[in-house]
Amino acid sequence: MREQRQKNLSLHLPPDQAHVNRLKQLKQLAIPGVRSDEDDKAEVSLDHHDTADRATRWRQRLPVIVIALVAILGAITLRDFLTFESLRDNRAALIAFRDSHYLLTALAFVAAYIAIVAFSLPGATAATLTGGFLFGVFPGALFNIVAATIGAVAIFMAVRAGFGRAMSAKIDASDGRIKQITEAIRANEVPVLFSLRLMPVLPFFVMNVIPALIGVRLQVFAATTFFGIMPGGAIYTWVGAGLGEVFARDETPDLGIIFEPHIIGPLLGLAALSLLPVILKQFRRKEGQP
Repeated sequence: MREQRQKNLSLHLPPDQAHVNRLKQLKQLAIPGVRSDEDDKAEVSLDHHDTADRATRWRQRLPVIVIALVAILGAITLRDFLTFESLRDNRAALIAFRDSHYLLTALAFVAAYIAIVAFSLPGATAATLTGGFLFGVFPGALFNIVAATIGAVAIFMAVRAGFGRAMSAKIDASDGRIKQITEAIRANEVPVLFSLRLMPVLPFFVMNVIPALIGVRLQVFAATTFFGIMPGGAIYTWVGAGLGEVFARDETPDLGIIFEPHIIGPLLGLAALSLLPVILKQFRRKEGQP
């Protein structure tokens, strides 16, 4: 059973990795005390491939390492700058710059928002409010949602390149509850990810990492992220668009508005509706229907 599982797994490996696995098998089959030229060549080739494989793994993980370092530095140095208070104190300068250089302001804002999400920096909520404050509900909501999606895709791709393929292969080769849960998510990628984006029960960063580790397809991740964060993004952008009056009254915005019954209710209903295909599929499976 173990040999058959290893054989099946090797069918999904790239040619170089399959060759390395074959060399390891030949080394294990070698007769103790008896060496040949083929054995020496196999050992040298195996050592070469191991060194190259380690270097490749480090190169693949470099983006994740950079993201982690920038996130730590950002949490230490930027937590007091990317805040609602900073927006309030600098609102006049921001509006003046926007009026003088609208396109440049829009491009700089989108780039900054992408960096905040991609590097998991503090201030995502303040950035969303800023988008509404500077650009209104539209195109502010569009800027916010597009930038957040691009940033999420960036960290998704970095994690998938660094750890995702190896983790996915380990899950596929394993048995148990984790594999069952992973296969269930893969079988229902769109409704599950879309509902989790609609109702963010998990932190945004976690929702960018987990799909990369279990082998979710890039196009599915990008689409469910874009459409799933749209309602919440539009609501917070709308709050940001009304910050002028909030500033005039010297108040703070009500960020808990998303949990008001008339807002959270439709979101819960939409999330439940998105999971309806999964529920129906499970019901039909229990009833023995195809």
